[in-house]
Amino acid sequence: MSDWKRSIYCGELRPEHVGQEVMLNGGVHRHRTFGDLVFVDLRDRTGLVQVVVDRNRVPDLIALANSLRSEYVLAVRGTVERRQPGTENPGLATGTVEVAASDIQVLNTARLLPFQLADEAGMQQVDETLRVKYRYLDLRRPRMYRMLELRHRAVKLIRDYLSDRGFLEIETPIFTKSTPEGARDYLVPYRLEPGKFYALPQSPQQYKQLLMVAGVERYFQIARCFRDEAQRADRQPEFTQLDVEMSFVTQEDVLELIEGVTTYVVEQLSDKQMLRPFPRLTYDEAMRRFGNDKPDLRFGLELVDLSDALRGSEFGVFQAALQAGGQVRAVRYPGGAALSRKEVDVLTEFCKEFGAKGLATIAVNELHPQGVKSAIARFLSETQIQQVLDVCESQVGDLICIVADPKPAVVASVLSRLRLEIGRRLGLRDPGKLYFCFITDFPLVQWNEEEGRWEAEHHPFTSPYPDHLPYFDTDPSKIRAQCYDLVCNGQESASGSIRIHQADVQARVFDLLGIPAEKQQERFGHMLEAFSYGAPPHGGFAAGIDRLIMNLLDEANIREVMAFPKMGLGYDPMMDAPSFVEEAQLQELGLRIVPHR
Repeated sequence: MSDWKRSIYCGELRPEHVGQEVMLNGGVHRHRTFGDLVFVDLRDRTGLVQVVVDRNRVPDLIALANSLRSEYVLAVRGTVERRQPGTENPGLATGTVEVAASDIQVLNTARLLPFQLADEAGMQQVDETLRVKYRYLDLRRPRMYRMLELRHRAVKLIRDYLSDRGFLEIETPIFTKSTPEGARDYLVPYRLEPGKFYALPQSPQQYKQLLMVAGVERYFQIARCFRDEAQRADRQPEFTQLDVEMSFVTQEDVLELIEGVTTYVVEQLSDKQMLRPFPRLTYDEAMRRFGNDKPDLRFGLELVDLSDALRGSEFGVFQAALQAGGQVRAVRYPGGAALSRKEVDVLTEFCKEFGAKGLATIAVNELHPQGVKSAIARFLSETQIQQVLDVCESQVGDLICIVADPKPAVVASVLSRLRLEIGRRLGLRDPGKLYFCFITDFPLVQWNEEEGRWEAEHHPFTSPYPDHLPYFDTDPSKIRAQCYDLVCNGQESASGSIRIHQADVQARVFDLLGIPAEKQQERFGHMLEAFSYGAPPHGGFAAGIDRLIMNLLDEANIREVMAFPKMGLGYDPMMDAPSFVEEAQLQELGLRIVPHR
């Protein structure tokens, strides 16, 4: 068989092709031999189709068919036939047809694989490091190919949506200047002048603002970004984001665009339920109701403040927290009154893991003070217990979970995590819902107690509200910024702001952040100078492409939606990177290895 190029893809075969001779290319997904009858599931990028080799039809082909093994690369010529009644496979798009082979050419053989690609259930048990080491094999799985295809379609939809609205896709440099203000930079030594370094961009933030100064007005980019920071389930050292910037816009304009492009992509690729329009919460409201600025709105169980209800109680932990300016807050656990003492102890340890000194609970067996069970009940009056039940809007069977601490941030952090854990246990975090919301009006700065200085809540180019400028000299904690996050199911999905476009305001923010004038010029002089030439008001956002695909596919780990991810500590087991380099390379760069002290 000299002509081995396909005439049709495996996954495209349907009953209307019955009787046609076809040429297929692909790999052996499964191979089942019965001596005189051999079945091969042939796989290509579009799916699978069953190929049948029958000795009674092609006696010269049966020996070759019996010798095939998983992942052999084949060219198959044959005739499309309808499967016999009762042998159809409803799990395959091609399950009503098969190909009766008349000729097979082995284009390449394959060694025994480190895991069985055809056993999808078994693949879930394979060590992830092994899968990443052999990622080029792992990606052969239909499930993984569907991920790559969905990602491609999402990016194409984004490009189409923004291009239709007058945006230009513009690439910005990968080699740039180190301006450390967030995560650590990845540095690249400059060979021609040892001691100097490029940095890989944590985002195209400064370049896209300079494009606004250049008069581009509407820019976007599917941008690669790099951050040398600790990895989590939703974080990789290199990742992809949709980067957008616009001139002569208000915050409302940007939010409408974010909601528009997000809705367009999700509705094209998924049947998941969304809330429309996207709810909007201020930062202060989100912290008050949910304890964090990334609330999961798929369920209620909002946090409640018991500080007033329990002020003056005889319980020492509550007294100490409130006298120190702290808080006493709670979250309701529906059905939690049925938990055993041991199960409540597990909840307590969960809370301690995130900074709580303990967990007080009230089991609601009846909706009055005598109908509750609690170790702290003897320290509370009947009136106080009734106030707790009322404020928490308790129902029979609830467990009221109470945390107190002198630091309100600790209370919020612990209870927000406990709320999510309760939601998980009760099955309230429905994967069939993508509940997006906007969080707005973040603080411009936050106080870093360890370093004794103000630092940017988002980044130093975020514009404060004009009427908050007087707070620079009185109380910077009151300054609210024109910035916003898009949150989905408890995870940040996009982030952006209206930018500073005036050099004097930008310098004032740098001053507040404790960046000396000479450092301002060294790190950001190009920005300040550019603003002095007439920069338009502008704003934009960046949205995580990887996190969007995670949400669409219900994946808990970002590595599952990236073609070639890194493992923990940024290690790539496939390439064995990072790796040592030859001494000659280091000398050429003017570098030498110094052991850590």
